Amino acid sequence: MIGALELGLLYGVMALGVYLTFRVLNFPDLTVDGSFTTGAAVAAALITAEQNPIVATLAGGAAGLVAGAITGLLHTKGRIDGLLAGILTMIALWSINLRIMGKANLPLLRAETVFTPLKDAEMLGTWVGIAIIIAGVLVLKFVIDWFLSTDLGLAIQATGNNEQMIRSFGVNTDGTKILTLSLSNGLVALCGALVAQYQGFADISMGIGLILVGLASVILGQAIFGQRFIWLASLAVILGAVLYRLIIFFALQAGLNPNDMKLVTAVLVVAALLLPRWGFLKRVPTLRGRGGRVPPSTDPGAPAPGSPPASVAATAAADSAPKTAGS
Repeated sequence: MIGALELGLLYGVMALGVYLTFRVLNFPDLTVDGSFTTGAAVAAALITAEQNPIVATLAGGAAGLVAGAITGLLHTKGRIDGLLAGILTMIALWSINLRIMGKANLPLLRAETVFTPLKDAEMLGTWVGIAIIIAGVLVLKFVIDWFLSTDLGLAIQATGNNEQMIRSFGVNTDGTKILTLSLSNGLVALCGALVAQYQGFADISMGIGLILVGLASVILGQAIFGQRFIWLASLAVILGAVLYRLIIFFALQAGLNPNDMKLVTAVLVVAALLLPRWGFLKRVPTLRGRGGRVPPSTDPGAPAPGSPPASVAATAAADSAPKTAGS
């Protein structure tokens, strides 16, 4: 279970990247399936070449920045549909990742990684190791929270909410899209580099279906914990990633076939989307799609949403009533 918690926290970095595009920018980016493997491939190739693991990890994240920028350029300058632009970049990255690694699988079991000091100190796999990983992920979360509260971050949020409106104020929306896609895929690639070092290998297929994992983390976390504020939304996606890994862990412990995990993930996403609209969950504000909103009143005497006040309605009724003789 501790291993599932550690892996869930690492995947929280990826969930933050998916959050930037899926929630903040409102952009369906499929590049993450390829950029995750790119980060792992770059880090593994540099580590096996006896480079510093920290430098290798940062290089993996930088490779993701480039991948995201390519998707952004295809969409903004090439006028290619966003979904198609992400698919094109993802497909191209498959061959690029094979070139980087030189083969389909690159082991790191005997190489020095960023987790080697924790292993040597026998802290990895313990609550102390979890606390250290939590501290690192929270630092990254606070940086993202701060960035989204700056003028540039607010412009990115406005681009996702109403692109035409913010463009009328002179904001270069093409630039905000490219920047957000770069940052998102940089975080995803950074996560790939960390996961490869944690698991001890980089594999060409490790990013397949990752977008579904990211969406499951974002939707599941925000459906439970809400997204009224930026700091709460970013925390929710991290907790969602941890919760997702715990669900997968318990599903495997219950005897489910590992080949069914993609189906389990899809069911989780569907459940997170539909359950808040059904039954008692829709009465809990933090479990709704835009957590924190007040549910509609169930008082039968209360006016319906959008209806005029009672005094206005009474006056209109009196004016429309038929006039009696002598009135």
